[in-house]
Amino acid sequence: MTHSMRTETPTPHLGRGAGRREAAARYALLPLRLFLGITFIYAGLDKLTDSAFMQASGAGSLGDTMRSVRDSAAIPALVDLALKSPVGFGYAIALGELAVGIGVLLGFLGRLAALGGALISLSLWLTVSWSTSPYYYGNDLIYLMAWLPLVLAGTPLFSIDAILRRRRRDGGYR
Repeated sequence: MTHSMRTETPTPHLGRGAGRREAAARYALLPLRLFLGITFIYAGLDKLTDSAFMQASGAGSLGDTMRSVRDSAAIPALVDLALKSPVGFGYAIALGELAVGIGVLLGFLGRLAALGGALISLSLWLTVSWSTSPYYYGNDLIYLMAWLPLVLAGTPLFSIDAILRRRRRDGGYR
């Protein structure tokens, strides 16, 4: 009599729809990843192509926006830091949004990219949208919360991270 080891464990308690539920759970973060990636790429490009935004002063400029929210920000020192070089800060935010969006969309250093998105959203919430009342009208807090599942889970599917992980597991490049 030979004995063999079973590699699959039956799970009768899951029922007939278990396969679909497991697949849905596996793909659950993809819509969020697509939305945040595309949105942050768009936001970064929008800032970079808006000549009024990338100014120290004037209508629609980042400098005027920061001066208008300085006294109502949760951390005015962050606003003061941005006001030392509004154009430089504008480029940093725009390029950061681009890097985050591309990283999350491609799934390259997904957790790090999501952490960057969360930090950008946190800094905007603590400065620009802090005084929004009621708080749920401000979108930066919502973006911050939306980034957290990707910070925790990363980008495990359809990603460069998954390809690199598979190659490391399989013993390198072929």
